Amino acid sequence: MQASPSPSTATKLRVLRVDASARDEGSVSRRLADQMLDALGERMPELALVRRDVAPGLPLVDAAWVDANLTDPEARTAAQRQALAKSDELVGELMAADVLVIATPIYNFGVPASLKAWIDQVARARLTFRYTEYGPEGLLTGKKAYVLAASGGTEVGSAIDFATPWLKFVLGFLGIADVEVIAADRGMTRGDTARQQASERIAQVLARDWPALAEAV
Repeated sequence: MQASPSPSTATKLRVLRVDASARDEGSVSRRLADQMLDALGERMPELALVRRDVAPGLPLVDAAWVDANLTDPEARTAAQRQALAKSDELVGELMAADVLVIATPIYNFGVPASLKAWIDQVARARLTFRYTEYGPEGLLTGKKAYVLAASGGTEVGSAIDFATPWLKFVLGFLGIADVEVIAADRGMTRGDTARQQASERIAQVLARDWPALAEAV
């Protein structure tokens, strides 16, 4: 394994953290993301972190957004560019990242509405994916994604988990095929055990992935 670069010579690993929990204090998914980013920061002091908290809400896709997105960029009006302004910002954050950390609870067997809204804003034809004669092609290749999922009763990976399989599919659709799911699930019955196992898994995964992450910058 390569030694960690010194702060004076390190190249920055660009990380985008997306939080979706409606809670701030007491959020298990946010706590797991804190742990992951702290561990990454210890290995690479020059970490470049962008944090996007989607819990307060994002604009929903509407008719004006769709019309603007379907219009060739060169032909868009000022109003159409404004309709896509937030989407452009979110897409820019995602495109710039080497590593994506999504921290999300599972609400009613799926992702929070705010996280679905984020996906809708970053899934942009001709920017993050395109259609070819051979089918759709994701354009965000070469990135690593970690999904840190917390649930009260849903077992991650079970038949009633519609959150993590969907996230893995849609990220893959955008070209991010390397997706690791780390779960603190069934917290209502497993309590601290769920959180501890997820914490241990984060340490294991980062120890395994660190050489590849270091080479990515």
